[in-house]
Amino acid sequence: MENILSQKPKKVIASSKRVQNLIEKLAQSILKKHPFLENVVLIGIRCGGIPVTNRLKEIFKKKLGVDLPVGYLDITLYRDDWTRISQHPEVKKTEIPFSIEDKCVILVDDVIFTGRTVRAAMDALIDLGRPKKIELAVLVDRGGREFPIEPNYCALRIKKIAPYDYVSVYFKELHGKDQICLESK
Repeated sequence: MENILSQKPKKVIASSKRVQNLIEKLAQSILKKHPFLENVVLIGIRCGGIPVTNRLKEIFKKKLGVDLPVGYLDITLYRDDWTRISQHPEVKKTEIPFSIEDKCVILVDDVIFTGRTVRAAMDALIDLGRPKKIELAVLVDRGGREFPIEPNYCALRIKKIAPYDYVSVYFKELHGKDQICLESK
């Protein structure tokens, strides 16, 4: 009985096939601006940005034969709320095995909400070097910005979402299935 009560109500807004189509759409948007992907690197924000980043890399490799440099960024200590979350935050590994100097960094995440995660990610990137440009690619924009940050590339915009609802993106790599859900607290 307890399991039923503890489950949060959720509405599936994209199943597996649609999630893959949305990632393809995101790739196409990036290719419109960067048709040859010259001087471009992809950096995924842990944790939801990693599967999107890896899938974009595979799409670009299949379409253009280009093997883009890919990195993963942990922003835990750059968050403005880390002391509210825990006195001992779980810091994961930043893995960027290349220089970002003078590169067009496409920062990748699954969902953008307030803009605070992206702000933290930009602070972390600047500590690693001076990119020529930083662009933002997100799978879902749920609105509700607190900072003036907007994605350059977005596959799905959700309008009219209650402030107490949130968007969860599940990936087969992390959760065993691809799905985008609207959930209530």
